[in-house]
Amino acid sequence: MSRWFRNQPVAVGDRVVVRRALPDTPGHLSDVVGHVLSLDPLTVRPQKIGGLPSRAPAVTIPSEQVKVVRRLSPRRVLNSEIRAIEQATAEAFPGIEHRWSEDGQWLLRAGDGITERSNSATPLGPAASLGAVPLEEIRAFYAEHGLPTILHVPERIGRPAEALCAGPQWEYGPEILVMTKGIDKPCPQEPAPAGVPGFRLRVDTQPDAAWLGMYHFRGTPLPERALRLLRSEIRGTLGFGRVLAPTGETVAVTRGTITESQDGRRWLGYSAVEVAPAYRRRGLASWLGAAMLAWGAEHGAQAAYLQVLESNEAGVSLYGSQGFVEHHRHRYAHHRLSS
Repeated sequence: MSRWFRNQPVAVGDRVVVRRALPDTPGHLSDVVGHVLSLDPLTVRPQKIGGLPSRAPAVTIPSEQVKVVRRLSPRRVLNSEIRAIEQATAEAFPGIEHRWSEDGQWLLRAGDGITERSNSATPLGPAASLGAVPLEEIRAFYAEHGLPTILHVPERIGRPAEALCAGPQWEYGPEILVMTKGIDKPCPQEPAPAGVPGFRLRVDTQPDAAWLGMYHFRGTPLPERALRLLRSEIRGTLGFGRVLAPTGETVAVTRGTITESQDGRRWLGYSAVEVAPAYRRRGLASWLGAAMLAWGAEHGAQAAYLQVLESNEAGVSLYGSQGFVEHHRHRYAHHRLSS
């Protein structure tokens, strides 16, 4: 089976592990973990503890010594940290009904049947990465709700699902980056971008018709049932941010949530970022994102997360400029026979 995550070509700046043959000790291998400085020849600067860039002497590895090169996440993360963020996300998108599998390792969620986040089984139990996927139980749950079977597969904690979904009966979607950023307190609100005088920000506890009319899921308007679920009460705090033009027109929106992971951390998640076509490329998305960080700080959030498709280079770059760093990745696997 091909690797599920980070199988794109290695680029300068990537954090990698290089397994190389040692020329002076035939049959012995050694790993170099660090950041790529050049590709030809392959040159890697060993990392600091935690995966941070260092000033250590660079290591150039002749091509004949290279056995494997594997891309890593930009920073070293623990499985428990991946689980914590995915727990906070699950609280933000609980679906209409959710319950744990009998072994207590998979959270099964049924919602509007549209968004994968609210309609998938996710491996949030501490031992989910060690045991088999309870597939028959999961399939029965989604059959009860008239929904296809979808597995949410975060890297590392979802390894049993990766192996299960290698067969032809599964179809899996693109890689999704989960990016995170610490929240400073206080977190001051940024001034409006140049060129948009009179524009203002607002965060409401519930959206109105103007907010809902702006939101699309992957370019498509949501049906009323899905819109109700988007604004339904969660075990946490909801905030619906918007940018208002001087005329009072809503020209940008986002949905914010404050939820808690099982380790007690409070997380701001924001999603559904949308800017009206006539107002794009004016910095409104960044301004609204900064407003949500300030709102999150006011409500006790210690860190923020968001999700973006790996292929969305513009989005990844935008969030990177705001201080977000890739934490981990996940994908969704759809069972063909239950679709």
